[in-house]
Amino acid sequence: MTDAGLRYGRASLRLSFGVQGVAFALLVTRIPAIQDQYGISDALLPVFLAAVPILAGAGSVATEKVVARIRPGVVLRWAQPLVLLALLGTGAGREMWHAAVALGVFGLSVGALDASMNMLGVSLQRAYGRSIMLGFHAAYSLGGIAGASLAWVGARYDLSLFASYLPVVAVLLPAALAGSRWYTEGKRPEEAGAGPGTTGGSLSFKLLLPLCLVMSFAYIGDSTVSNWSAKYLQDVLGGSEQLATVPYNVYMVTTLLGRAVGDLGVRRFGAVAVVRGGSLLAAGGFAVVAVAPGAWVGMLGFTMLGFGLCVIVPQTFAAAGRLFPGNSDAAVARLNIFNYVGFLVGSPLVGALGDAWSYRGAMLVPMVLVLATLVYARSFGPDPDRYGGGHERARTADVG
Repeated sequence: MTDAGLRYGRASLRLSFGVQGVAFALLVTRIPAIQDQYGISDALLPVFLAAVPILAGAGSVATEKVVARIRPGVVLRWAQPLVLLALLGTGAGREMWHAAVALGVFGLSVGALDASMNMLGVSLQRAYGRSIMLGFHAAYSLGGIAGASLAWVGARYDLSLFASYLPVVAVLLPAALAGSRWYTEGKRPEEAGAGPGTTGGSLSFKLLLPLCLVMSFAYIGDSTVSNWSAKYLQDVLGGSEQLATVPYNVYMVTTLLGRAVGDLGVRRFGAVAVVRGGSLLAAGGFAVVAVAPGAWVGMLGFTMLGFGLCVIVPQTFAAAGRLFPGNSDAAVARLNIFNYVGFLVGSPLVGALGDAWSYRGAMLVPMVLVLATLVYARSFGPDPDRYGGGHERARTADVG
C-alpha cells in the first residue's frame, strides 16, 4: 500500500464517519416529528426506538459473516447509501408500516455500516503503526453536530421531514459514493501475525469480553447524557427550558474536541493511560452532575463527561484490533454489538431508577459502571506506537 493510498483511504473513511454522524443525528433529533407524522403513540414509540438498535446488532452480526467473503470496504460502500435512503424514506412515508420498514432498513444498514467503518479504521491504524482511530470518531462527532444543527433549522422553520432530509441526502449520497472509491484496509487481516486471542484465526470471546463490557458501560453513559441531560437540568437542577437544550450540545462539542486531540494523547502517554484518565474524568463528571446545586455546576459535569467518555469507544475498537490482529474484522463486528446493548440498557435503566428512587441517585449508576472500566484498562495495551504491525513508511510520511 502506497503512502498516497493510505492518505486517500484515511480521508475517505473520515468522510464516511462524518456522513454517518449527520444521518444519525438527523434521525434521533427529529423523533418527536417522526412520532407526529406517523401517529405513533407514546406507548408504541419505545418499541420503534428499541427496534433500531436491536436490528443494528443483527446487522453487525451479519457483517461478521459477510466480510469472510466480501471485504469491509465493499460492505461500507453499499451500507452507507442504504442508511441515507432509509433516512429519506422515514421522512417520506405516511403509514405506520412505512415507518416500520424505513426504520428497519435503517437499523440493519447502520449495524453493517458501523461494523465495516470500524473494521477499516482498525486496519488503517495497523498500517499507520500509530493511533489514528480517535480522528475518525471526531469526524463522526462533527457530523453529529452538523446534523443536529440541520435538524434545528428544519424544526425552526417548520419544514416537513422529507423537505429537511432531501437536500441533505442529495448532497451526502453522491459524496459518500465518490469517496468510497478510495476505501482501503491498509493491511489485510491474514497478513498480520497471530495474536494472543487467535488460534488458527479463531476468536476467543473470553479475551474479548472485557472490551465488550467497556463498550456497554461507555454507551450506557453516552445514552444517559443523550436522553436525560435536558430533563435533568430542567426538572432536577432548576434550569430554564432554553438552558436545558445546552448540555447535550456542550457534550457533543467537548466530545469533538477531545477526539480531535485524543490521538496525540495516545501516542504520547499510551492507550491504557488515556482510557484510565478518560474513565476517571467521566466518573467525576457524573459525580458533579449528581451533587450539583444548580444548572451551571451541572453544565460543568456534562462538560467533563464529554471529555472523558469521548476516548473510550474509539480506543475499545482499536484494542480489539490489536488483541486479535489475525481476526480483527470478526472482533470488531462482535464488539460493535455491545454498542447497541449499552444504548438499549442505558436510557431505560436511568429512567427506571429516577422514577423509583431519584434522578440524582440514578446518575451514580453510570458513574460506577464507567469506573469499572479501570478494572479492564490493561486490555487496551500495548500502546499503538509499540505495536509492530505498521508500515514504517506510513510512520514517517506526511499523512495529514
